[in-house]
Amino acid sequence: MIKTCLIFLFLFITVKTFSQHVVYGKITDEQNQPLAGANILWVELNKGTVSDQNGNYRFTNIPKGKVTLRYSFLGYANHIESVQITGDSIRKDITMKLSPIQSEEVVVSGGYVTSQHANAVKIEVLKLKSHDAIVSPNFMDMLSRVAGVDMISKGSGVSKPVIRGLGMDNILVLNNGSRYENYQYSNHHPLGIDEFGIEQVEVIKGPASLLYGSDAMGGVLNFIREKPAPAKTWQGDYTAQFFSNSWGFQNNFGIKASGDKFFGGMRFGQKSHADYMQGGGLYAPNTRFNEMSAKLFGGCIHSKGINKIFYEYSRHKIGLAEDEAIEQIDQRGRLPEIFYQQFNTHFAQSQNKWYLGDFKLELNGSFQNTELIHFAEKQVREIDMQLSTFQYETKLTLPSGEKSEYLLGIQGYTQLNKNIHDAEVILLPNAQTFNHSVFGLIKYTIAHRFIPQMGIRYDYKDLSTVSVGILSDSLYRPSVNKNYQSINGSAGFTYKILEDVLFRMNVASAFRTPNIAELTSYGQHELRFEVGNAQLKPQKS
Repeated sequence: MIKTCLIFLFLFITVKTFSQHVVYGKITDEQNQPLAGANILWVELNKGTVSDQNGNYRFTNIPKGKVTLRYSFLGYANHIESVQITGDSIRKDITMKLSPIQSEEVVVSGGYVTSQHANAVKIEVLKLKSHDAIVSPNFMDMLSRVAGVDMISKGSGVSKPVIRGLGMDNILVLNNGSRYENYQYSNHHPLGIDEFGIEQVEVIKGPASLLYGSDAMGGVLNFIREKPAPAKTWQGDYTAQFFSNSWGFQNNFGIKASGDKFFGGMRFGQKSHADYMQGGGLYAPNTRFNEMSAKLFGGCIHSKGINKIFYEYSRHKIGLAEDEAIEQIDQRGRLPEIFYQQFNTHFAQSQNKWYLGDFKLELNGSFQNTELIHFAEKQVREIDMQLSTFQYETKLTLPSGEKSEYLLGIQGYTQLNKNIHDAEVILLPNAQTFNHSVFGLIKYTIAHRFIPQMGIRYDYKDLSTVSVGILSDSLYRPSVNKNYQSINGSAGFTYKILEDVLFRMNVASAFRTPNIAELTSYGQHELRFEVGNAQLKPQKS
């Protein structure tokens, strides 16, 4: 079915040769003085330029269609312009306004590339700066700066986000737009994404199943990676941090470069923390943790679009402050040796965008492999599982005018859970999951003030597990075969009452299907014995 739909999309589009276009103009302040060094970003392709000493700028090789340009300059409010490319050249002169506070940003998590104020779905943006991580050794703690977002902390190495009272599997985590799956069902398991190379976090508060399907009941966290270096330049950075309470060291090194068409870069990060020192000189046994990550990215910007690839390897070793560990650990240490969990993750992603006449086509895919190991005594693997996830996404923007946007999409993933290395406990059985969905969105602008948008989505999910043990065994678990279907929608609008006053309203439905742990768990997991229920029904909101 999916292959047929993809073939239909390609056959539906007539790929033809089209002339390239130019956008140029001048950037000035409110006194009509030129602003030299202002940044102009072509958002869809992450391609940027800067204005010259006279405030002039120029973009060439822009394809026909709608593009989004973001103009920014220190001390001035961001200016976001949606430009409909029709002629060979378009002049866009921009007047920047002084602003002492943070202004709206361009967001990509709402289905369209838009400004925050032009989207009926409320999306918060947390910009990350080099000094932000100094406050806490745990990057996730910074998310609590966003109103409505809290954290459940299980020690220095693990924090779980809560959005408007919902957490765990009710919040979907995205790594630059792709689902990030690493056994997040447990409050002891970290999200697995570090701050190294992350430029901003987009937070959707509330149901978002229209765009992302199951698990987006409470909201979405989308971790957006850093942009490539500006054309014909290279950049490098290094940061080091020290935390006295945990004798913690963190290092982060990155380098990136861009030419006329090609760009690439790499980044390495490392964290090492000893047991946390409490007031009165007492330490918390086994709160030590160590992390490392290596990231590579590259791509090509050409006259018809952009192609990007990304690869990341990360390893997390996190001590568990359990009774057994507290009893056995009699001195402060840095390396977890007993009662700790280890995550080894490989993540690869491909993102491709083409401008094909009046159409815009996106083909994205990713593969993630995460191994979870629970160690009890030294070198004793109590639990050892491997979760492999392949995802795909196709989005087609149909021909539209300056005031309208029409989007069709297909999403899905295949996931395989497998017990490996003959671990002592089979907490979750071997299982396979298939999920496929189709959705559509419409947005229209009326009189430059009223922007309604709506959409609908259909999801189908199939989950099957393998039986565990023998029938006469008290720990026997029969196989489970489940399939779920759901239709969800969203409708809302934004209305610009005054220049600085905006009214937003959105009504949406969402759902969450039971995960493998909730359906099939049966075994010792840390300090508790977990028992699943194969009769659980999907949640709806």
